[in-house]
Amino acid sequence: MSRHSVVEAKNNLSDLIARAEGGEEVVITRHGVPVAELKALTAARQGPRPMTRADLDWLDANRIKLKPGAPDSATLIRKMRDAGY
Repeated sequence: MSRHSVVEAKNNLSDLIARAEGGEEVVITRHGVPVAELKALTAARQGPRPMTRADLDWLDANRIKLKPGAPDSATLIRKMRDAGY
């Protein structure tokens, strides 16, 4: 673990980020007191996970079923637009 003052961190931010990406714990201090930590994001936090069959099944089971003859969403939006909403 490395500790750096706010001023040091400001002047060396790119280097500190690279070190955090490499797995090093980087702590930022103010007047010697830890106030923040830089750490790399895990792959799960870097973006959405792939859609699974279970996800699709859940969406299908929880889909709102329209009543027969009910307008679809595009038709409703056009009506709202044309009505000035």
